Amino acid sequence: MAREVLRVLVLLAPLFGVFSENKHNGFYDYNVKTFDGETVSLKKYIGKVSLVVNVASECGYTDEHYKELTALQNELVQKEQPFTVLAFPCNQFGEQEPHDNHYIQEFASSEYKASFPIFAKIDVRDRDAHPAYEFLRRSTGQEPQWNFWKYLLDGSGNVINEWGPSISVSQVKDEILKAIQKLKNTHAEL
Repeated sequence: MAREVLRVLVLLAPLFGVFSENKHNGFYDYNVKTFDGETVSLKKYIGKVSLVVNVASECGYTDEHYKELTALQNELVQKEQPFTVLAFPCNQFGEQEPHDNHYIQEFASSEYKASFPIFAKIDVRDRDAHPAYEFLRRSTGQEPQWNFWKYLLDGSGNVINEWGPSISVSQVKDEILKAIQKLKNTHAEL
């Protein structure tokens, strides 16, 4: 009997974070796939403020968001700011991202000159959500309700804020710049 109880506890432990070797402290603790299927760690973005966005090629928000995401990425990288956009294509909202990963990459590159990372297509909500997006949901209590949902992360991968698609990238730029400045101030104090 005691052996069976112990077995059940060991099986349930990961659900409650007990004895878990897979404890994730921030978004950057996760691995994702590139558009060509290579597994990569998000740890390489530690020390940068990131704007995580679920993107789609055939959405009413596509043109405005891709243009603004690209402009913001280019501006801040040119100014050597610790920032990046991290894009995750998703087909869960109105099936507005029906294309494969290579098409999505080519579309964003050729149509918008997107220079930020665009990862492999994933689910961002419900029970099949990628674990990194599950982390975002747990952190904010809010999972994406549509394409171009945005999460702002600090340099450790913790969520600062989140916005839906009706809030443009330009509307959140000041908050992004404040997060960058706070990160730089923290590093200057060390």
